[in-house]
Amino acid sequence: MTAIRADLRASDEMRSMLEGVDVVFHLAAAHLDVLKDASYYDEVNVTATRELAAMAAAAGVRRFVHCSSVAVYGPLETLPANEDTRCAPDIVYEKSKLDGESAIRELASRVGLSTVILRPAWVYGPRCPRTRKLIRTIARKRFFFVGEAANLRHPIYITDVTDAFEKAANCNVSGLPTLNIAGPQAVSLRELVAVIANEVGVSNRMPTFPKPVVTAGCIALETIAGLVKREPPFSRRSLKFFTESSAFEILRAREVLGFEPVTELRGGIRATVDYYRSHAPL
Repeated sequence: MTAIRADLRASDEMRSMLEGVDVVFHLAAAHLDVLKDASYYDEVNVTATRELAAMAAAAGVRRFVHCSSVAVYGPLETLPANEDTRCAPDIVYEKSKLDGESAIRELASRVGLSTVILRPAWVYGPRCPRTRKLIRTIARKRFFFVGEAANLRHPIYITDVTDAFEKAANCNVSGLPTLNIAGPQAVSLRELVAVIANEVGVSNRMPTFPKPVVTAGCIALETIAGLVKREPPFSRRSLKFFTESSAFEILRAREVLGFEPVTELRGGIRATVDYYRSHAPL
């Protein structure tokens, strides 16, 4: 396997990589760039995504597996959500991922590109910078809750994600299925933190701050970050993880892919903590 670093928007480079390719797994996206405007997200998550699918079709790719996100649903009013839940994204990343799905469907339908769209829930595991940051913050006793922290998160361990993608590449499908993938169960943020705290050997009693206070702090950090042209350590977007609830049905993924997540949260967090203890200090 050869790793090649390239810009998704560089058509010539993308086209050359598709020669002789059987399956494309498209996971590249504009994601955590708080300082970027909507046009940047549109360039990467919509326009470049559509162009990659078009080039894949022209190159004779057998299957195009597109990684979207459950973020396309926006704030959820009813849990668990399924693929028929109305999408109401409220930030630029979420909107661009939903527009990217639409662009893929239109292109794939028009040119006959066999496509599966997957919407992963919160992915965690070794080598994920966001997972490491969360674990490290808890291990160093710098974590704090925002409000009640009773909101639900739906984790899925990385090996379950890769299993879903492999099944999406090889299953027999008709149409252009769009499927949620998530782990065995959703847990409250407090439960998630308690599991991590237990694995790193610290107390799960963390300080709590009111959401309005944290929101004001996020706005201040974003303002300063914009002035100095550096990504803020915390933002209103990252605040969503700590205040909004998400839980998802995966019945369709079971039916279409034969997908079944097998990694329980405690085992996945233990494997992740063990990895970082072996490779980088927490």
